[in-house]
Amino acid sequence: GKHRIVIPCLGHFKEEYEKVSKLYMNNKIRTTRYTLLNFLPRNLFEQFHRVANLYFLFLVVLNWVPVVEAFQKEITMLPLIGVLTIIAVKDGLEDYSRYKMDKQINNLVTKVYSR
Repeated sequence: GKHRIVIPCLGHFKEEYEKVSKLYMNNKIRTTRYTLLNFLPRNLFEQFHRVANLYFLFLVVLNWVPVVEAFQKEITMLPLIGVLTIIAVKDGLEDYSRYKMDKQINNLVTKVYSR
């Protein structure tokens, strides 16, 4: 199998280290759920797993049927849009704070001791 090469000093062996380290996974910590590209679809997917949000979505869709229409269409959508927006902002802020903490942890200086 493959053997891992450990280069203890980056000063003189930086080029060799970069060449060898591309073959292996890094050990960075990542606890965030979202990226900029998948935030909106993934967040909406998670929010519509809640029964209350599905109920409000059902009311919005039902209100678009002319026979059943009870309120103006825009008024029915306001509670759902408000809840989805507030939860999305909260999730985004929490994920951003996790990103900052991960970045801080990944940039810590470490010491490696050997026998």
